[in-house]
Amino acid sequence: MRLRYKVWLETEGKAFGEGPLKILRKVDELGSLSKTARELNMSYSKAWKLINFLEKNLGFKLLQREAGGSGGGGSYLTAEARALMQKYENFSLEADQALQNLFHKYFG
Repeated sequence: MRLRYKVWLETEGKAFGEGPLKILRKVDELGSLSKTARELNMSYSKAWKLINFLEKNLGFKLLQREAGGSGGGGSYLTAEARALMQKYENFSLEADQALQNLFHKYFG
């Protein structure tokens, strides 16, 4: 037997979890929401709508977007996004440790 769970943050609806974290990590790596969507096998429209939904629910911007053109465009993480990611990752690690301890306490 093993423990399985998901951790996410909510405001008026789901606001942040593993999925958005994965998207933001990939945007940070690739510098593009469009490239991220392609690599994660999702439509750009879906990725764009998700980011906008999250930004609305969280109350701050996650991505700084630069329009395309001759030099191309791109998307970059905001300082608030980086802070949220770090807090979420730290919280998730601590939550995992606590839940694993409880699991072993009750289920050996």
